[in-house]
Amino acid sequence: MRDLILASTSSARRALMDGLGVPYRTEAPGVDESVPESLPADEAVRMLAVRKARAVQERHPEAWVLGADQLVEVGRDVLGKPRNRDAARAQLQRLLGNTHVIHTAVCLLGPGGHHSETVEDTRLTFFPVPPEELERYLDTGEWEGCAGSYRVEGRGQALLQKLEGDRTNVQGLPMLSVVRLLRQAGFDLFARR
Repeated sequence: MRDLILASTSSARRALMDGLGVPYRTEAPGVDESVPESLPADEAVRMLAVRKARAVQERHPEAWVLGADQLVEVGRDVLGKPRNRDAARAQLQRLLGNTHVIHTAVCLLGPGGHHSETVEDTRLTFFPVPPEELERYLDTGEWEGCAGSYRVEGRGQALLQKLEGDRTNVQGLPMLSVVRLLRQAGFDLFARR
């Protein structure tokens, strides 16, 4: 049995991995998540996913480590995790009634120098909603810890008018890509436990 570590403590990512049924464990990467502001969003998430996977693999060199990161891009602006409710409100005001792109990078590192990675993009369009409805959504607290200030797997799906791409990508871990990377690395996804 291969030791697989998800370099994340995100509940959404854990739920997606649980659904796959492959044994794994989680570990917080504990890395600096800052990137140069001039870096395009797709390159920034790739850099962060690799940084997270490497941090965990340095502690467990014989393990397989899956790192991921996600950013929201609207126009030319990149939205990360909001620091407070006011920042979340400002982010959502940018997204409501508009289309934005979610970039999620995944990096799989393994023994012997194995390294594979990918970036997946999903386009979302949100309904325009009145300010009082936005405040009620902010009251849910779903914005906390989420790039773009919403959770599409929760109450935030009521903001969603259109989605083009992989919904699991929006949830934080593009499972079609994860499965592809694991299969390419030789994982038996239906191994007897």
